[in-house]
Amino acid sequence: MESCWVSCLTVPGEHWEAAGFPVTRSPGKSFAHRSELRHAKRIVVKLGSAVVTRGDECGLALGRLASIVEQVAMLQNQGREMLIVTSGAVAFGKQRLRHEILLSQSVRQALHSGQNQLKEMSVPVLEARACAAAGQSGLMALYEAMFTQYSTCTAQILVTNLDFHDEQKRRNLSSTLLELLRMNIVPIINTNDAVVPPPVPNSDLQGVNVISIKDNDSLAARLAVEMKADLLIALSDVQGLYDSPPGTDDAKLIDIFYPGDQQSITFGSKSRVGIGGMEAKVKAALWALQGGTSVVIANGTDPKVTGHVITDIVDGKKVGTFFSEVKPAGPTVEQQAEMARQGGRTLASLLPEQRAEIICHLADLLTEKKDDILAANKKDMDLAERRLSQPLLKRLSLSSAKLNSLAIGLRQISSSSRDSVGRVLRRTRVANNLELEQITVPIGVLLVIFESRPDCLPQVSALAIASGNALLLKGGKEAANTNHILHQLTQEALSIHGVRDAVQLVSTREEVEDLCRLDKMIDLIIPRGSSQLVRDIQRAAKGIPVLGHSEGICHVYIDVDASIDKAINIIRDSKCDYPAACNAMETLLVHRDLLRTPLFDQIIDMLRVEKVKIHAGPKFASYLTFSPSEVKSLRTEYGDLECCMEVVDGMQEAVDHIHKYGSAHTDVIVTENEETAEQFLQQLDSACVFWNASSRFSDGYRFGLGAEVGISTARIHARGPVGLEGLLTTKWVLRGDGQTVADFSEQGSMKYLHENIPIAQKLFSSPSYSASS
Repeated sequence: MESCWVSCLTVPGEHWEAAGFPVTRSPGKSFAHRSELRHAKRIVVKLGSAVVTRGDECGLALGRLASIVEQVAMLQNQGREMLIVTSGAVAFGKQRLRHEILLSQSVRQALHSGQNQLKEMSVPVLEARACAAAGQSGLMALYEAMFTQYSTCTAQILVTNLDFHDEQKRRNLSSTLLELLRMNIVPIINTNDAVVPPPVPNSDLQGVNVISIKDNDSLAARLAVEMKADLLIALSDVQGLYDSPPGTDDAKLIDIFYPGDQQSITFGSKSRVGIGGMEAKVKAALWALQGGTSVVIANGTDPKVTGHVITDIVDGKKVGTFFSEVKPAGPTVEQQAEMARQGGRTLASLLPEQRAEIICHLADLLTEKKDDILAANKKDMDLAERRLSQPLLKRLSLSSAKLNSLAIGLRQISSSSRDSVGRVLRRTRVANNLELEQITVPIGVLLVIFESRPDCLPQVSALAIASGNALLLKGGKEAANTNHILHQLTQEALSIHGVRDAVQLVSTREEVEDLCRLDKMIDLIIPRGSSQLVRDIQRAAKGIPVLGHSEGICHVYIDVDASIDKAINIIRDSKCDYPAACNAMETLLVHRDLLRTPLFDQIIDMLRVEKVKIHAGPKFASYLTFSPSEVKSLRTEYGDLECCMEVVDGMQEAVDHIHKYGSAHTDVIVTENEETAEQFLQQLDSACVFWNASSRFSDGYRFGLGAEVGISTARIHARGPVGLEGLLTTKWVLRGDGQTVADFSEQGSMKYLHENIPIAQKLFSSPSYSASS
């Protein structure tokens, strides 16, 4: 497998020019960020020999080729202009020639030896140009047959280096390609390997703005620049460029490579097939980049990604190495995650009083810098006013009252944090002089992704600090100004004990899906936002647990024995206090016997006064001559002044309805019958179950947790409002005196005691508590 890694040795600016790649730029301008690749109109896809050929180098990888053709055809049918530069003619020809030679040998042997067993046959070394001549027509026929399945037409073009040095031939080539693209035909281009001479290293013309066509890498780069392509995708059998030799423990894939860094590149072994190698790919990529074409080098042989590697690149996803001439001012998200982990380990080793002091200082800053925070928030509100719905604008808005409430919540967290990390939960005497302890430790690095709610940033930061966790924050762009100042204040508070880097705000153009792939850097993802955001993150998170809930479909059941006043107040508060909250009532269940009673009439009147739109459930609609609009789904989170109303025959049917249509978030019963209430509380399997209380109490601050990172409907680790305790896990510490397992065997001298030791609460002292340390 070919490989390439980048070392940090600076080299003279003439490095690439000396290799035949001129430093001067063409008028074209490449894309600066991956996210812009989705705007690419004209795309060149270069398929390396390792991608097109089988592992035995004899014949084509048909399944892999079919998936690539499908992606190219799909992009072509979207209105893009696709060109393919392909290898494979030599391998395809080698397969055909070997077959012919073996067939010929077997016939000759059969004629000479009669019925005797055939002797072992050997195949002579086949000359590459002859293989190319035999394979070009078959390769093209294969491409044509595959693209025909997608109603896409193809055309073959064979070129040599001379075609680019002759001005007239170059103009003819460009004219032909442009005409094919105009007719919605996919040109399939290859070097004419049947006639080209063997490649000569470093044979590029010195001082001339050209690149020699020595292989399909240089051909693809030359064509991309010549055709003013927006993007060149070079597929091979490598993931991309690495920061140290691939295969070593510390090797990391380089997401974005900047030629402006003037870094030298050390190349590993060449590809198992083909003549290009990684050095040719990087040189060709840099040449194309200077010519105004964006470049991505990626793996086209990995069966896990081959089926979508091209479309993922065009969608702007983190695949392979992206070549860019624009370097961002700040660190990459991978660097931020590493900085956060290191800072988090130091944070976890602080004394509890020091972590509490950081949180108190942050609470003070929220009050002292109130005017600056509100000014930044006003900028966000002004920009978002025309783009966001009213519920989202409410979430985005900050006020003096909100900031004061935040500061109070942070001080609560500060008080409760003093005995959180390092608390001994269990102590066992395993044997004499062998004692085991289970202690609380941080989870590690948390990734919190939140929409439209800047007040989430200091809340989550305080909980992370209290629990000794490192934190990566990704906020919505609609709150960029507010998030920026709140993060600055958080880092200012952290700085008093030298742990500024423990909380990082991701400000790069990072896609949420890409963040969810950092499974080696992130230990837990906590989404805070719409149900769609949570579902997207749950789908995208491969190998990283996600804490949260995708929907907040909360129910209030009004029992036949309900108090009128309590019912009216609880319904009003649950629905109208903050309709956009995840703990707001979305479905109102009413006992059948309450229909056409004063209580029912008062409920309807109150909802009408509060301007709540009612959607009738199927059973409720059947009782009415003229009903409100019938509900489209009984499993709907409205997030606004709307709710579903349905009729049930009793408490048991209410429980069954909630289990079927609810989201196991928060559900309420309103009744004066204690037996009915207790049955409801015991039978209902939701994270929060209330009796005669508003669903809006389902909140970390109201539970006395100080704040929450979210509400979890999961079955393990943490459930309901997740505060400080939910951000801790445990580890086991065993203190011995030289014991071995052999000491406890039948022939050994020791016996297990397994005695519980009373816990005299003291905090465990350790340089680092992180479960992922």
